[in-house]
Amino acid sequence: MMNSERPRLRRSEVPGYLLEKHGIPIALATLNKMATIGGGPAMRYVGRIPLYDVADLDRWAADRLSQPVTSTSGKKVA
Repeated sequence: MMNSERPRLRRSEVPGYLLEKHGIPIALATLNKMATIGGGPAMRYVGRIPLYDVADLDRWAADRLSQPVTSTSGKKVA
């Protein structure tokens, strides 16, 4: 279980956090690739170690989730 009181996580901890807190499965390899090409959550560095602020992870997860829909055609819930 992730310690939600930690303000920053190492990249290897991010997939577990996103799955536990937001139900979003993401592979570590995918995060590594996003860190190179873009599209992933914001990160900061301490020396050569990338760290992810929990608030940035929460924001990134919220931005990836769609609005609720009632069918695969994308009709929004009223």
